[in-house]
Amino acid sequence: MEVRIEPSWKTLLQEEFNKLYFEELVGFVKKEYEQGTVYPKAGNIFKAFNLCPFDKVKAVILGQDPYHEPNQAQGLCFSVPAGVRIPPSLVNIYKEIQSDIGTPPAAEGDLTRWASQGVLLLNATLTVQAHKAGSHQGKGWETFTDAVIKTISQEKQNIVFLLWGAYAIKKSALIDQSKHLVLTSPHPSPLSAHRGFFGNRHFSRTNAYLTSTGQQPIVW
Repeated sequence: MEVRIEPSWKTLLQEEFNKLYFEELVGFVKKEYEQGTVYPKAGNIFKAFNLCPFDKVKAVILGQDPYHEPNQAQGLCFSVPAGVRIPPSLVNIYKEIQSDIGTPPAAEGDLTRWASQGVLLLNATLTVQAHKAGSHQGKGWETFTDAVIKTISQEKQNIVFLLWGAYAIKKSALIDQSKHLVLTSPHPSPLSAHRGFFGNRHFSRTNAYLTSTGQQPIVW
């Protein structure tokens, strides 16, 4: 199947694109876009990959679903376009960054700057129906993004995986922890951030690991 995605990812994932589940997923997603409002915009479904080619990946942050309200989803987990109110989970991420490494909270919620430094901001499900959280779960996206995580684990060395919340932490089973660093904690949501997301020091720990393996640290 012909999928518009950054060339290095296209080469690595072509086998997935040719599988029956992915063809069925594409058919479902196309129909959803035709019949109603779906986020993100179709051109941004693979934005996380397009901004962060495979050879540039040095960290992976895993979210669950795109934002499902207008003007928020842009194809990067936890990120919203400049000018859009920063969502509560990202507010807490910024708080932890400040507490951990002293960087003041950014004025905007656009995390493109992280993606361009090699942080793959991956949602497990890449599309969602407007106003209906989780509406595209169980349709095939998770099979695809699990394959992405496995491919990164198998084909690369010394990647940092930041897994926040029970859903993301389950994905650690897909990762070879003998050659990658997996950092886990509660989710940054206001419902759970005080149970261990605050104080996890994932941002300094990521940079310490990257530095120790000869990679450039992330400017968070």
